[in-house]
Amino acid sequence: MKILLINGNMTQAITDGCVNAAREVAAAGTEVIGVTGTFGPQVIGSRSENALAQHGMLELAASHSPGCDAVLIAVSMDTGLSALRELLPIPVVGMTEAAALTACTLGGRFSVVTFGRRNVPTYSELIAGYGLSSRCIGVEAIDAGPAAALSDPDSAVAALAGLAEAAIDRGAESILLAGAVAAGWQRGLQAKVPVPVVEGIRAGTLMCESLVRLGLPRPATGSYSSPGARAVHGVSPALARLFGGRP
Repeated sequence: MKILLINGNMTQAITDGCVNAAREVAAAGTEVIGVTGTFGPQVIGSRSENALAQHGMLELAASHSPGCDAVLIAVSMDTGLSALRELLPIPVVGMTEAAALTACTLGGRFSVVTFGRRNVPTYSELIAGYGLSSRCIGVEAIDAGPAAALSDPDSAVAALAGLAEAAIDRGAESILLAGAVAAGWQRGLQAKVPVPVVEGIRAGTLMCESLVRLGLPRPATGSYSSPGARAVHGVSPALARLFGGRP
């Protein structure tokens, strides 16, 4: 099995951390291939940067997904998830969606802890879009954004632990650690809190493997079926071919 892990921003260190986290939990025989954005935001930390990165996600998937069995989105805003599910003939999993669904299997309500307070509404909207607001205590973020957290992970984990403890006091029964920069950090956070900590790359890798093994067909009708042949301009030949229709 081959999983394509796509990081839509231009920070190779984030891609490398995500690939390492995915390989830690992947089954023997599963190959994880990481690709990094070639244009757009250095780090995705706002709605506008997220919008820029969506095009990049489609381009990366078009160029690198042939021969792969599943795609894992290594951006915690699940950038381009719906579009990729519509276009690709293989399972596509968003890391935060996978983590949230996994958290729902571990107890009652979960809380999201992440980086950069300006992104709290964005993550709240993402959770609401998955129909999981009633299962979520809330979203809390430390002041540091992803780039600052990457430069001092120990301080970031300590600050995230404080947010997690407060959420547990309010009734959270699991913690969703959101942020591709935090792939692999769940061990440090787990050591500091008394409830399960779910990190999206690990959860998403296992979900990709499960979906591939289930072997379910893609929808033949509805909004996630192939859009058929559509005219597009100014994109790469590989992406244009995805809009060319499929049997």
